[in-house]
Amino acid sequence: MAAFAESTPCWVDVSLPDLEAGKRFYGELFGWTFGASGDRESGQYTEALSDGKRVAGLVAKKDGRMPTVWGIYFATADAVALCRRITEAGGRLVRDPVAIGRSGIVAQAADPDGAVFGIWQAGEDPGFEKKGLPGSFCWTECYTRDKERVDPFYESVLGFRGTDLPGPSVDFRMWSPAGTEPGEATAIGGRSVITDAFPAAMPSHFLSYFSVFDCDATAALATRLGGRVTAPPFDIPHGRMAVLLDNQGASFAVLSESAATAASAASVAESKTASATGSASAADSATDSAADSGPDQGRKPA
Repeated sequence: MAAFAESTPCWVDVSLPDLEAGKRFYGELFGWTFGASGDRESGQYTEALSDGKRVAGLVAKKDGRMPTVWGIYFATADAVALCRRITEAGGRLVRDPVAIGRSGIVAQAADPDGAVFGIWQAGEDPGFEKKGLPGSFCWTECYTRDKERVDPFYESVLGFRGTDLPGPSVDFRMWSPAGTEPGEATAIGGRSVITDAFPAAMPSHFLSYFSVFDCDATAALATRLGGRVTAPPFDIPHGRMAVLLDNQGASFAVLSESAATAASAASVAESKTASATGSASAADSATDSAADSGPDQGRKPA
């Protein structure tokens, strides 16, 4: 069964050199607890829980040459057909579709500019059990240098409907799923542009956001736990955000929403959970993290 609408974010996980160190970092930072570690086809894998609900995965890298990075997964009812559309539209497969027991089918792909994303065809495991609330995923953005190729790719392959932010100061396109009225109310992520303000070595990538109660306190705690702040906390129209590196180099963002936005997001998130049953950065870490971004202030994480 497909618990999440086609092409909506349904899961995130992070690939780390040291799984136990990752559990300690994120356990302290987000208050996560963890299930038993097991072999999820690609190596040691554990699920992170917030309030007893699945919110993310942590996986131990089997090869040190692999990037230390957070990955985003989009839901699909047919992974094989989606992979075919990806290659026909100029993307490439990083990992062919493979069944993970009875949990579902996973694949990974790269867009025409090289940003890597995952796809998930749900079996017994639909994905997030909690989303959009503190301690869980709330937003994702694709950073690219080639919007002319990337925009039509995602709109044709994943069916996203784009809404460009007005004005010349920020080049940002919000993504709404197919079948919805495009705009802020339905946006599930977006596309930003890697400008000259970013390190020249920064590759195209996805940046995932996690909702927190207090952005500043979370950034300070991340530093105490051995992480780094690459974009210090700053205000945006929908709250306050920062971009961080964990203690092993994986990049992610945190967002504490304004009271009005948080109340609306909580209502939407609870509804979605019930129906499912459930970025300027430091150049020395940009290439390693593949996502050390200094985000634009005009767009809407939600």
